[in-house]
Amino acid sequence: MKLYLAKGTISVAAAIVAEEAGLAYTPMVVDFAAGVQNQPEYLAINPKGRVPALEVPGGILTETGAILDYLADLAPSAGVVPQDPVQAGRMREVMYYLASTMHVNHAHKLRGHRWATQTASHEDMRAKVTENMADCCAYIERNAIKGPYVLGDQFCVADAYLYVVSTWLAGDGVTIFDYPKLAAHHAAMGERPSVKAVRAAGYL
Repeated sequence: MKLYLAKGTISVAAAIVAEEAGLAYTPMVVDFAAGVQNQPEYLAINPKGRVPALEVPGGILTETGAILDYLADLAPSAGVVPQDPVQAGRMREVMYYLASTMHVNHAHKLRGHRWATQTASHEDMRAKVTENMADCCAYIERNAIKGPYVLGDQFCVADAYLYVVSTWLAGDGVTIFDYPKLAAHHAAMGERPSVKAVRAAGYL
């Protein structure tokens, strides 16, 4: 299968989970700086012009959460999704919060044109990013990390998602060490072979 990803984006979470699950994949790096995501060739793969996209025998999948679930289903023995339905629900609760709230708050820094046309509005959005991301970190700290991982001692796909989001914090003006659980999570993830592999490949 082919995984379309871009350096430093949420798509790297899919690479981490593929590594965790021991799944073979061919990385297809999309050069955002060169605008490849907006070219007809890539839009034919993902009309949204975003990453990740995963090319599989049945077609092309998009959206991080859907791809992470698909990868987990391919390798159930890897245990990257808990069998207990409540725990699996808590895992997805964190993932959907990251997708619908924290990622969106981060995107206001450079993607203000998605929500407004006036430059002054974009500046106002950028000025709010640090505060909004700090609020998200406070929520995650209080409610989303049992420690050291999201669900406790066992890695799950939400950990890959959270780790990649946490790599954005310094650029957003947020000090991760203000949130001890989140900082510990980040450190624990950084020691995992899967994360070391994607970092060595230059995706982070």
